[in-house]
Amino acid sequence: MAPDQAGEALLVLADGTVLRGRGFGATGTSIGEVVFNTGMTGYQEVITDPSYAGQLVTFTYPELGNTGVNQHDQEADRPHARGVIARQLAPACSSWRAESPLETWLESHGVVGICGVDTRALVRHLREGGAINGAISNDGTAAGELLQRVRSAPAMTGLNLAAQVSTTTPYSWNRTCGAGFDVRSQPSPAQPYRVVAIDFGIKRAILERLVAHGAQVQVLPATASLADVLALEPEGVFLSNGPGDPAAVSGGIALARGLLEQRQLPIFGICLGHQILGLALGGRTFKLGYGHRGLNHPCGSPGSVEITSQNHGFAIDPDSLPSGKVDITHQNLNDRTVAALALRDQPVFGVQYHPEASPGPHDADHHFARFTALMAARRRP
Repeated sequence: MAPDQAGEALLVLADGTVLRGRGFGATGTSIGEVVFNTGMTGYQEVITDPSYAGQLVTFTYPELGNTGVNQHDQEADRPHARGVIARQLAPACSSWRAESPLETWLESHGVVGICGVDTRALVRHLREGGAINGAISNDGTAAGELLQRVRSAPAMTGLNLAAQVSTTTPYSWNRTCGAGFDVRSQPSPAQPYRVVAIDFGIKRAILERLVAHGAQVQVLPATASLADVLALEPEGVFLSNGPGDPAAVSGGIALARGLLEQRQLPIFGICLGHQILGLALGGRTFKLGYGHRGLNHPCGSPGSVEITSQNHGFAIDPDSLPSGKVDITHQNLNDRTVAALALRDQPVFGVQYHPEASPGPHDADHHFARFTALMAARRRP
């Protein structure tokens, strides 16, 4: 079952499913967890989001590449998704912002893609059976060999991928959207708030929103210690998004426990950072069947609903959180999983979704203002 014509590619799943299509991007074989994203836009942001490290991303929107790629829509310096699965690749990009075709860009970064597969059937398969390891190959490797390699690859559960995508050296961030397309300006304090962000796989758009809301951000690696953080005298600490199993990020959990002992230090976690907060509080996380990845997930608190951008494969077990200490402030209205939490007696909260909305709706941007308000209250005598 090796590809028998030029350009043919295979997608092989660990359960033995084999799909044929056309290869694009780089030539080679890539193995990872096959997931799907339901967004109608923002493919470049998705592919460069470090939270997709270790994954082969299926895009449910039927055409990919119509707007090309550009330097301003990147969430990191390079793609982090291991592979791309699409129904159809646009023959040309037509956006005035395009600097390169998607296919050329993926090839330059060594990312393997496959198109021409029935993505609707694939998504139904993943919804019924759950996210599963798979391989994309367009280099002539036979399906039988690919299946053996896929079945010997590690599962996502237990993987600390945050350690692989985090920065290795601290750096400062003080700029908002460089392209000038995000005009969601906010009132700025006379003196910016000193925020330390722990990089478990942070997106640039999150850093931009923190700055837009009045923060001056110092980014530290995922390996940062409590002493490293406190030496910077932060007015608030941010725990970032990231890939992999949150329970495997033992150093981040230990750091969060230490930060919680500071009592009055504002802490804000997004996605993996939210899960790390839950684990630091004594909770447990579990793997979702096929995860939440898309731009239109409804999340609610009493009296309000936010349409949110999401990208995660794990969630917090609500019954594991300490009663009387933690409030579940938002739920995912599709499956009632924990979408946000807050401590009752400390300025600490986390959200499972992505309020920076890159890509996605802006309903949840107010969470950055909420973080700012907590730091402002701490400044007041």
